[in-house]
Amino acid sequence: MTDTPNRAAGAALYRAVWRWHFIAGLIVLPFVLILAVTGAIYLFNDEINNTVHRNLRFVEAQSVALSASQITGAALAAHPGTLRAYTPASAPDRSAEVDIVGEDGLRNTIYVDPYDGRVLGTLWDGGAAGSPMMYVVRKLHSLEYVGWFGNRLIEAAAGWMVLLVASGIYLWLPRGRKTVGTLRIKASRGRPWWRDLHAVTGIYTGGFIVFLAMTGLPWSGVWGAKFYDTAYAFGLGMPDGYWSKTPQSEVPTQDVVDRAPWIMERQTIPSSQLPEGGAHTGHGEHATTSPTPEGIELPLLDTVVATVERLGIVPGYAINVPTTPTGVFTASVYPDDITFERVIHLDRYTGEVLYDAGLEDLGTLGRWAEWGISVHMGQEWGLLNQIVLLLACLAMVMLCVSAATMWWKRRPSGALGIPTVPTDWRIPRTLLGMAVVAGIFFPLVGLSMLLLLGIELVAQMIGRRRKFA
Repeated sequence: MTDTPNRAAGAALYRAVWRWHFIAGLIVLPFVLILAVTGAIYLFNDEINNTVHRNLRFVEAQSVALSASQITGAALAAHPGTLRAYTPASAPDRSAEVDIVGEDGLRNTIYVDPYDGRVLGTLWDGGAAGSPMMYVVRKLHSLEYVGWFGNRLIEAAAGWMVLLVASGIYLWLPRGRKTVGTLRIKASRGRPWWRDLHAVTGIYTGGFIVFLAMTGLPWSGVWGAKFYDTAYAFGLGMPDGYWSKTPQSEVPTQDVVDRAPWIMERQTIPSSQLPEGGAHTGHGEHATTSPTPEGIELPLLDTVVATVERLGIVPGYAINVPTTPTGVFTASVYPDDITFERVIHLDRYTGEVLYDAGLEDLGTLGRWAEWGISVHMGQEWGLLNQIVLLLACLAMVMLCVSAATMWWKRRPSGALGIPTVPTDWRIPRTLLGMAVVAGIFFPLVGLSMLLLLGIELVAQMIGRRRKFA
């Protein structure tokens, strides 16, 4: 007697999971496509920039390079404005980059040959993306062009991706006398072929998709902020009090650098101390007078470069210059090998080191988050990392295409073809409990679940009224 109710309950649960997998999949499909396509392109960000802008990024290697003040001076002479950042050549055959806010208020990157000071050209500053073209790809990946709402949509889509993989695995699991789900495409054509393609692609790549979703969430506005606060509260992110030895500003690190370790982005930068009488004598051979709020004395930049290189910062770093009387120099680097990531803040008047932190200074959760982000961006294991994640992105596209095709082929003419609501709601209450847990862990997913549930209830009420009308 118990077998029949159990089978009925199992069938009801299966149909409930299938219905929500179907509905959620169709809703987030456009966003998953955006994430997959833009993510696949951005994996090869450096390679694309180096190819497209080779004439700006590469020079003929020589033995003696100019100083930072000479290079930035040459850039300012060719493009008058206010110096904002300086990136020394990362290798003997690479150009130096100077970020300048011009008289028109636009920020541009000036590429300079570090050996003779020759200006090679200029691009609108693309920040961490490295070029205007890749800046567009980066912004599309997070939908920041739509503002905060677009970012929230992408966050919800990432959370749904995790649940879609989990529910997809459940639907893939064998029922009845089967001992294993589909591991290869058995059908030869039609909707069954697309169904097998969808199942096989999902079962082999689901783990990679979940990894990409979870390692991308730290950048999100809601989940990422809560993750950061939790890591900080338990001392697992940035250790409490590490940066409290000097007076702090209200400016977060992410507002003054193009790219810093994620766990440090929300940390406020320290403040430079105004010298008494409005001047200072400096130190060493690069002593200078007090800089003005509009800019800095360029020789002091040479002191900063010498200091951070003496401290062992690796090539590829950038130095952001202060923009206020109490601002600081910030040297930061986020290399492929994250064990060398570094953020150093220095006093704008004396060049004194106010703050110096790297990966080893982070808590356990902070280090793991940094590693996950590094892999997510395809930089931890070089080309192999990029190829594996490219295949994962292509699998996401394939899942979207196969899902849309299956839906189109199965839907009745003039209808959406959504799986029917199960009549037995006893076991689907278990599904509701799991949905509550998932909604708490992914707040925006939970919010979208409530919205979908409201639509479900309204649709049922309308259907009942029509039935008894």
